[in-house]
Amino acid sequence: MVSLHSLSLALDHVLDRTVLPGFSALGHAVRRRLPSWPADPAPDALVGAHVAVTGATSGLGHAAARQLSELGAHVHLIVRDAGKAEAVAADLVGPSSTWLCDLSDLDSVRRCAHEMIEAAPSLAGLVHNAGALPSERTESAQGHEITMALHVLGPVLLTERLQPLLAEQRARVVFVTSGGMYAQPLPVSDPDYTTGEYSGATAYARSKRTQVELLGILAERWAGLRVYAMHPGWAATPGVTQSIPTFNRLMGPILRDPDVGADTTTWLLASDPPPPGGGLWMDRRQRHTTILGRNAPTEEQRQRMWQWVAEAAGI
Repeated sequence: MVSLHSLSLALDHVLDRTVLPGFSALGHAVRRRLPSWPADPAPDALVGAHVAVTGATSGLGHAAARQLSELGAHVHLIVRDAGKAEAVAADLVGPSSTWLCDLSDLDSVRRCAHEMIEAAPSLAGLVHNAGALPSERTESAQGHEITMALHVLGPVLLTERLQPLLAEQRARVVFVTSGGMYAQPLPVSDPDYTTGEYSGATAYARSKRTQVELLGILAERWAGLRVYAMHPGWAATPGVTQSIPTFNRLMGPILRDPDVGADTTTWLLASDPPPPGGGLWMDRRQRHTTILGRNAPTEEQRQRMWQWVAEAAGI
């Protein structure tokens, strides 16, 4: 006889593969009522722990910072705007610290990492949430396409430089990615999007595909850490509202709120025992990284992409 747990897992899988219901608020609402839904972290799961969140001043980053604070964490806000960080800090129930950093600027990343190494305690978690979806091609301070710099080069370099703080706690590192990555292949031949007609949505999805496909390589490189990518589903954030207004207008009624979008990030950092690292997660379960195998890269392509990232980030 098929168990209720097995049936709930099958329904979860159907929701995931049909995309529209699975990525929406409906998908989360159904899943969290199934017997297969993983347990919430203990209310005091992060008491005494220090966790850093990039892009913490709005949307998913703000929601994650608040949720982590409610579980007892001292939250380190890694942001570009100190004034906005003050407002977020006031919204947290526990202590916080603010570090100024432009994740797209590798010099700024190095400065921030140095300051944190000098003054911050060991970190139990690091959330790479900072993001942007530009309307036109823009370059970083080092001349890289902005989404690739902000979503890949900066986060990889920051994690690399913060190893002394992260390794002591066998920290968990979460890259907040996007379902948009399913539509794009790994941009091995043109990481900086220098050819063809530029599309911000395409650039965004390419950079998010890169995050996911480098997970295995990064997990091996950072052997003492648990490294995850987390897909929040379709969430109503300032980025969605401002950057893709048509999508927001059409899907608005079924978009997830930021707290739902950030739920799996918080769960990955606070659950006990920790989930296995190296995979893509959504709604507290590991997911496929491609739909019907489309846009799946070869291992040789992953290695070529990593070589470019390592060289561009100066690792």
